[in-house]
Amino acid sequence: MLNLADPSAAFRWWRLPADGVGLARLEFIVAHQVKVHSMALLHPERPDAHDRHVIERLTEGYLDRGDYFVDRLAHGIARLAASRWPTPVVVRTSDFKTKEYAKLLVGRPFEPDEANPMIGWRGASRYYSDGFTLECRALRRVRKEMGLTNVVVMIPFCRTLREADQVLAVMADEGPVRGENGLQVYIMAEIPANIILAGEFAERFDGFSIGSNGLTQLTLGVDRDSEALARVFDERDPAVVRSIQTLVVRAHAAGRPVGLCGQRPSDDPAFTAILVEAGLDSISVAPDSFAAVKRHVARAEDDAQERHRTKGGLTMPRKARHRVAADTGLPARRGRRAATGDALPGRPKNHQLPAKGEMGRPRRPVHTVKVPTCFL
Repeated sequence: MLNLADPSAAFRWWRLPADGVGLARLEFIVAHQVKVHSMALLHPERPDAHDRHVIERLTEGYLDRGDYFVDRLAHGIARLAASRWPTPVVVRTSDFKTKEYAKLLVGRPFEPDEANPMIGWRGASRYYSDGFTLECRALRRVRKEMGLTNVVVMIPFCRTLREADQVLAVMADEGPVRGENGLQVYIMAEIPANIILAGEFAERFDGFSIGSNGLTQLTLGVDRDSEALARVFDERDPAVVRSIQTLVVRAHAAGRPVGLCGQRPSDDPAFTAILVEAGLDSISVAPDSFAAVKRHVARAEDDAQERHRTKGGLTMPRKARHRVAADTGLPARRGRRAATGDALPGRPKNHQLPAKGEMGRPRRPVHTVKVPTCFL
């Protein structure tokens, strides 16, 4: 799968044989097409006279300034989704840090100063404010009015189960309801709590996407922007690898897919092999790295199958899966069933292992393609 951010470049990559978009970032659309802080549009009384004039010029022609935000965001999302129709496009809701929000037009009055924005007011914790309702309205328009139902919503940096319930409630109030018209909602697995309580999060979300940078940072307690600690920051650290393996086992036991979006598989074939052995369902990378990672995955799958044939033992992920199963008390998969591609324990009946050489995506049933209304 692909990582995309810029709607204007989305159609440049449509020929790549990807299974969809694993990470579509909203931050690029907000920063370059919306440009203004959402709260400044909803609370025009708070900016000073100069800032109000800037907002008036930017939103000229809109009686409701919130509609300006919704229009710009919806068209950006739609372009990303249309470029890969009908395959899934996982849209991550905004995940600016406070210092990044402050750089938007009229953003400074609405953002606090934080000593460590990386673990501050970001992600799901911001979604109880009015600003998130505009994102929900944009997502509803893309799926319901434009017909791009291949959009999957992903919630980033969700710390607690209570926070997950609150975010889903806000979404339900504004329109994009989980399960309605096939809408799936994923969670970004980048906090140790997401792994420790994977079973409980799986009851609230339809899938997991590992943010390897965030998970490494919070598992090892290392600031990923610190040059002094750069030698310690390593996604292949045993603690991070064990966390990934644990999440896969627990998520699959609940019938939920697990993917990963990050740069490391592009640069490190050994890390890609670790992900394949762990049993991930998808890997999402930048378009210019797609071909290389595809080769890395195929090679890792070939190596795993060869080890299975020569040793006659367990297939992917062999030792790792049984070690994690012992830690969690969950049943481990057996090699013969995993090798033949039969339905796996803990997964839906139609969820089977991909054929050799594929990117780790489950096979999809043949279906009739419905053309979205935005194409007509």
